[in-house]
Amino acid sequence: MEIKNIIFDFGGVLIDWNPRYLYRNVFHDEIEMEFFLNKICSPEWNLKQDAGRSFMEATKELAKKFPQYENEIINYYTNWTKMIGGAIEKNVALIENLKEKYRLFGLTNWSAETFSKVKNQYPFFKEFEGIVVSGAEKIVKPDSRIYKLLLTRYGLIANESLFIDDNQENIKAAIKLGFNTIHLEENVNLKNEFQKLAI
Repeated sequence: MEIKNIIFDFGGVLIDWNPRYLYRNVFHDEIEMEFFLNKICSPEWNLKQDAGRSFMEATKELAKKFPQYENEIINYYTNWTKMIGGAIEKNVALIENLKEKYRLFGLTNWSAETFSKVKNQYPFFKEFEGIVVSGAEKIVKPDSRIYKLLLTRYGLIANESLFIDDNQENIKAAIKLGFNTIHLEENVNLKNEFQKLAI
């Protein structure tokens, strides 16, 4: 089946996001910073905001549980934009040519509150025909419902679509639904992967 649609995850694919960009200036001890980001403001905690929980609720609940880290917890969302390292330019540069031949979409695990802060700062977001943001839908990848929502909303067929993500679980879920996929691990060059697929 010919590929007609290309669907991008954003964090780790087109946007360089890492909470360490902020917290290296907050903590003076790397070990304590890693403890904080793995056990307190953890990926699992952050994912709940990607699934639609408000920052206010998330911050309040966590600060109550870990009062000794209240300021650092509050910092997570008040200074969230400092976690963005910028666009991943080598991948963003591919979008212009792709748009001539393919329909382009975004499917991202991202809080609706933080996505609204950056979407106008990066012109490439305007190149997408549609973007499905988990925080707005209150469903996160790898839940199959968010992939199906994308397909239904934009009239897409999975096996005519190429899905690109840096998270293996999200890739596995897409494969189960019949998508073509590129797992964008650290050592994978996206341009080369496109060439292999004759894109």
